[in-house]
Amino acid sequence: MDFNDTPEEAVFRAEARKWLEANATPRAEGAAAPMRAGYARVEADALKRAREWQAKRAKAGYAKVTWPKEFGGMAGTPIQQVIYNQEEAKFDTQGGFFDIGLGMCIPTLMTYAKKDVLDRYVAPALRGEEIWCQLFSEPSAGSDVAGLKTRAVKDGDDWVINGQKVWTSGAHYSDFGILLTRTDPNVPKHKGLTMFYINMKDPAVTVKPIKQISGGANFNEVFFNDLRIPDSQRLGAVGDGWKVALTTLMHERLAVGGGAGGAGPDWKELLELARQTELEEGPAIKNNVVREKIADTYVRTQGLKYTTYRTMTALSRGQQPGPEASIGKLVSAPKLQDITGFGTDLQGAAGVIMDPTEAPMDAGFQQGYLASPGLRIAGGTDEIMRNIIAERVLGLPGDIRVDKDVAFKDAPTGR
Repeated sequence: MDFNDTPEEAVFRAEARKWLEANATPRAEGAAAPMRAGYARVEADALKRAREWQAKRAKAGYAKVTWPKEFGGMAGTPIQQVIYNQEEAKFDTQGGFFDIGLGMCIPTLMTYAKKDVLDRYVAPALRGEEIWCQLFSEPSAGSDVAGLKTRAVKDGDDWVINGQKVWTSGAHYSDFGILLTRTDPNVPKHKGLTMFYINMKDPAVTVKPIKQISGGANFNEVFFNDLRIPDSQRLGAVGDGWKVALTTLMHERLAVGGGAGGAGPDWKELLELARQTELEEGPAIKNNVVREKIADTYVRTQGLKYTTYRTMTALSRGQQPGPEASIGKLVSAPKLQDITGFGTDLQGAAGVIMDPTEAPMDAGFQQGYLASPGLRIAGGTDEIMRNIIAERVLGLPGDIRVDKDVAFKDAPTGR
């Protein structure tokens, strides 16, 4: 691994830092990065502030450093994007609403859509004027994306879609979405899928937010009742949806796992909480159990950081990160749950207080603890991540699949 910037990377870092210092407010010393909009309660004006910041970044070219200049990017390298993200993390900026669209949906369009479609949708998404969501998961499929049942039936030059999706982040404020459907139940499940993009404001689309225990309501159920779309909104060939979906999932898992869980309290915040908290026998910072937990958290954070540096080194050398990126996703989400759970317990009876004006550390531990289970599902469950690491990193035998060569309509299902 190489931990140092090249001369060119150092110049880019200095330029990005200078721009951020002129356009954003530095984050307070010791303040935790806020939970993503997808997993926490969001202030009423958060979307407005996020749009303003996104437009400012887009105008400067920093919204997506690696994108072509014709679409508002800098045509920069992946490592430059990483460097910019590192620098922006030091500032108090509002984001989270555009991660799915710009990190997963639009890159999928860039791979499979025609130029006129890109000319219409890429720039507005980059500027924060339009928001996209990803419509994959279903109630009966769980982590088995290819087991979906939402049907798209060809009718002349159109497709008619019926079915349901669930756990769709941001669907309630999204303008468009990419939708994976089943177009042929007579072939094995991975071969009968087709991807489309749709208008989320169509009357045939119904969005119902799911109330979360954290107080947020970012996940949604989405229903399609005879949604009719033209064939021109298809992404990839008919029956090639799994290949298209893998493009999306690759971007998703790197986005969700690449930020070490993305946000929330870490060892520094736990250390500060221990300094502020009084136990019956004295300050929490002098308690051996508390000190051991802080040390353990620090070690895990450092291990995750240096594992992430492996990916950064690959990017810096012009290489593509491999399935080892799944390690970050697998480690970071449970780590956040462990840290926030311990921090909440450390507060004793005060741990039930969710009011940020009353609770220690702005209720960051309570909010993070209630939101953290969602991070263990988003972007692939812990079990899916373990399978990827086992099969593609360690080379272990794959899971036995009884439905591998069976037509989807004949595949065995649970009663």
